[in-house]
Amino acid sequence: MKILLTIVSVSLNEDIIESLDKLKSLGFSGRSEIIRAGIRNLLSDERMKEDLDGEINSLLLAVHDEDSDDQVSSIRHDFDKIIIVHLHNKIDKDRCLEIFALKGDAKDIKEISRQLQINKRMHFVKLIVV
Repeated sequence: MKILLTIVSVSLNEDIIESLDKLKSLGFSGRSEIIRAGIRNLLSDERMKEDLDGEINSLLLAVHDEDSDDQVSSIRHDFDKIIIVHLHNKIDKDRCLEIFALKGDAKDIKEISRQLQINKRMHFVKLIVV
C-alpha cells in the first residue's frame, strides 16, 4: 500500500537547520523524517493533555530567552494558586530554565502550559504529569 504524503513548506532559521542535520546521526534518513517525528511527538503530548481531568500533579519545564523574564513572571503570577514550587536558573549567557511543580485542576495546568508553549521566546516547554 502506497501512502500519499502532502508537501508542506516550513521556514526554519539556520540554527534549527544545523540542529536538524545533527539529528541525522540518530538514524533519521533526512530532515523530513525528523520533522515528522517531532510532529508525532507534539501530537502525542497534546492528546495526553486533552485526556487530563480533575486534580493532578505535574512538572512544567521551560527554557526561554533571558529578556522574556517579564513575560514568564506575568504568566507565573496568573497561576500562583497551582504553583507549589518554582525554580529559575540562568543556564547560559542568554537563556533561563524555569521549573514549576504544579498541583491543581487539570484545566489550569493545561492553560499555563499552553500559555508558555505559544510564547515565541520559549525554546522548550514540556509538561510532565506525575
